[in-house]
Amino acid sequence: MAGTRRNSLLFVLFSASLISLCLARTPATADRRRLRFGRNGEFKILQVADMHFANGATTPCLDVLPSERHGCSDLNTTVFLSRIIAVEKPDLIVFTGDNIFGSDTKDPVKSMNAAFAPAIASKSPWVAILGNHDQESTMTRRGLMNHIVTLPYSLSRVNPPEASHYIDGFGNYNLQVGGADGSSFQNKSLLNLYFLDSGDYSHVPFFGGYDWIKPSQQFWFELTSKHLEREYMETPNPQTGPAPGLAFFHIPLPEFRRFNTSSASKGVRQEGTYSASTNSGFFTSIVTRGDVKAVFVGHDHLNDFCGKLGDVNLCYGGGFGYHAYGKAGWARRARVVAAGLERTRNGRWGNVQWIKTWKRLDDQHLSVVDSQLLWSKSGMNTAGVPLL
Repeated sequence: MAGTRRNSLLFVLFSASLISLCLARTPATADRRRLRFGRNGEFKILQVADMHFANGATTPCLDVLPSERHGCSDLNTTVFLSRIIAVEKPDLIVFTGDNIFGSDTKDPVKSMNAAFAPAIASKSPWVAILGNHDQESTMTRRGLMNHIVTLPYSLSRVNPPEASHYIDGFGNYNLQVGGADGSSFQNKSLLNLYFLDSGDYSHVPFFGGYDWIKPSQQFWFELTSKHLEREYMETPNPQTGPAPGLAFFHIPLPEFRRFNTSSASKGVRQEGTYSASTNSGFFTSIVTRGDVKAVFVGHDHLNDFCGKLGDVNLCYGGGFGYHAYGKAGWARRARVVAAGLERTRNGRWGNVQWIKTWKRLDDQHLSVVDSQLLWSKSGMNTAGVPLL
């Protein structure tokens, strides 16, 4: 972040224009468009973890260098998000919780509108799940999700209709990414995205600390995964196994504790893993089903590593927001995840061939760091996968 280019008046004008776009309604057809791989055979996701947005220009930055403090506010988060969307042009933006910092927020609706405004202004499809700080103002978790699902270009859901009578939390849902338009897989989901509410704080006596993904959510995940696998293996173009999946939630699983900077495949650990005090067994559910290739979380802002446990990658997003705690001199960052399709014998796009990731830093050049391959189709020469 260069303080010399953070002009306060520009911030105010820029933010105001984005917020006005956010509040302008768009046609429902634009809000609910189908996700699918592009003509280039790729689908790109931008993960934004822990914006901690509060009140805009009046909200000070935390943990920045002395030279960067003057004029630094929530609007630095806004500018970073706008810049990275413009450069990466994601097919989907995923906000993985602590989107607003409720205890410092005067009006949670206005704060959410402002936090998501760059995504809306870009007309990019986006989704959000909740963290442990979002509800610490005047709105409940249900109320927050009820508002998020109404915003332009949001593909978020409060909960799946078929499970709404039994599932815990608010913000459990699945999105399917169809094959490239015109391909023989255009009506199949080639990449399945799972979003879960990992809660806020434990409400169970004698179990303090943070919340966890409950058995009802795991049951829904397992049913959904099995259903998607059956569809993928049905005609036309029946496949022999499940389509790859990605899971997103806020609070890390206890299994993230197994990695440090040296044992992770890429990235660093600079603080502990602040997961629930009990292990709910969700990692076991993921391994048992076998489709999810990577899990993406936030919560611990100074960790940005990916570590592979068995066949599952466990990845932190890294701290994004300027009103979130961080480390002076360690740039705010976002994670990008991309999936690419294979070419069939007739030259058309087929199934998912690889999944890779990298991070963008909020510096002058939006530097790319830690490019890595997360998964590739069996038998593929991984050296052939392009990395940034």
